[in-house]
Parts: sequence; structure tokens; C-alpha cells
Amino acid sequence: MESAVCNLIEAGEKVVVCINGYFGDRLSEMIKRCGGKPLEARAPWGKAVNAEDVEQALSKSGAEIVAVVHGETSTGLMQPLQEISKVAAKYNALFLVDAVTTLGGCELDVDGYGIDLCYSASQKCLSSPPGLSPITASERAMDKVRNRKEKVFSWYLDLSLLEEYWIESGRVYHHTAPISLNYALREGLRLVYEEGLEARWLRHRRNSEALIKGVEALGLKMHVEEGHRCPSLNAILVPEGINDADLRKILREEFHITVSGGLGDLKGKVLRVGLMGLNSSERNVILFLEALERALAKKGYQVKAGTGVGAAIEAYR
Repeated sequence: MESAVCNLIEAGEKVVVCINGYFGDRLSEMIKRCGGKPLEARAPWGKAVNAEDVEQALSKSGAEIVAVVHGETSTGLMQPLQEISKVAAKYNALFLVDAVTTLGGCELDVDGYGIDLCYSASQKCLSSPPGLSPITASERAMDKVRNRKEKVFSWYLDLSLLEEYWIESGRVYHHTAPISLNYALREGLRLVYEEGLEARWLRHRRNSEALIKGVEALGLKMHVEEGHRCPSLNAILVPEGINDADLRKILREEFHITVSGGLGDLKGKVLRVGLMGLNSSERNVILFLEALERALAKKGYQVKAGTGVGAAIEAYR
């Protein structure tokens, strides 16, 4: 995220930023720290940003960059990219996309969506150790980096220097690579390749849908409406009268299952359940639903035993 922002944005540059969660806000904050001027196209947390709002911001400002988070980890929303991509292309703006939570688990077509700069992370749907950030840049994005008025403020994250390090004809020294992490990421990518991207996307969708059926059978609700849910990150609304920290403590200490609480505006309001990479499995869905049911019962929530698990099993059938 930091590399994408500090390479593309120069002091005084206007950027249309789509914000509907914690990481959209972080993107905007990074743009400010690079001296840029974020123009925020906002939607409520858990709702998709409208392409019309992006177009309005572009038409009024003359901004040359549009930035958006694909899978908003804080809310469980997957932002549709196609319409925003068309708007960015219409105004000849560079399209920057955060794919941290979606790469390798959710449908993502970098070329098809006209994405100019896209970054992700090794530890989510790629199931590799944390510490690396895959990033890709179009030739148009690299032209902007190469022709900056001022050098990128971060030497380490400068894509023009990294480019010289990687091209076969150059190999100009830049840094000592964390080679063990590179090999770990390669193994993660090998498993993605073995399974196939389309099969992997389908597996993530299938497991998320089964989880949601089980959650709804327990009488709980999802934070994001159907059609915009991110299969790799499922945000469940905590029932009224139940403390989310207590619920998560029971899951962690008694069932050895860790789920995340809400961030920012959603603190205390949701459970964020990751079904990412190797962890997106039928076994884990069933284990989680059984543990959730028992944890809820301990906190006085009334539910018939086996309801959630039964609904998930039926969904798999």
C-alpha cells in the first residue's frame, strides 16, 4: 500500500479515493502523508461505493488517479471494480487497487479491469508467511513513476529502482531479498496453480455460502448485504446483548479458534471470520459453526443444538 501510494502520488496531486471501511481510510491517510490531496468518494461501512460518485469527483477535480480497496477487510465487503474501472478509463485516470484480501481467493482480473497498479499480501489467500507484498504495475503506471518531478521519498519502495534490480539486463543491486520468504511464497503460488484459479474462487465462494447459511440458521445476520460479500472475509453481526470480546475469548480459549473483532466504526459490533486460502475448507466451516453455537449458548443466546451445522451441511449437499 505504501509503495503504491508513494510511487504514484506527488505533492499537491489529487486522488479520488473510494472509502467504505478502515483500509480505505488508511489509503486516504497515506495519500495525505505523501503530500497528495485525497478526494473521498464515501459510502457507509459495508456498502459499495457508487461509480457515479467516483465520476462526479473526477469530473469536478481533474484528478489523475482513482484508488479503491477491492476486499475491505474491516467490513467483509467486496467492492465491484468494473464500473469504477470504466469511469477511470473515461477520464484517463490511473486505477490503483488494494487486493490484499482477495488475491488468490476471489475473482480478480487485473488486465480485464484495467488496473494500473495492484498490490496484495502473502499471508491471506495465498497462505504464505507474512512479510511480502506482491505488487504489479502497468507500463502506464511505470511511465508516471519514471517521469516524476521529484524522486520517490522512499528509496526502499521506489519501483523504478526495483525495476532495475529485476530486469535481466541490469540486475543493479537494490537490497538483500528475504529469500526464505520468497521460497515460501513460491510454494504458496504452486498450490494456487495446482488447484487452478477458477476452482479456487469457487471453493472460497462455496465455503463462504455454507458459513452464511449456518450463521443465518442460528438467527444471526451478516453485516454486508448479499451480492457484495467478500468470500474470504465474512463479517457477522454480534447479537444484541452479547459482548463480542467475551464471545471471541470463548472461541479462542475453549475451541482454539481465533476470529477478529470489528475495527473503527464496527468495533464491538461484528465478528470477522477469515476463510482464506488453505483455511477455506468445509471442515473449518463446520468446526467454527459448532464452536460459535456453543459459545453463544454459554452467553445465554437461545438456539437449538446443531442448527447452524445442519444448515451448512445442507448447503454443501
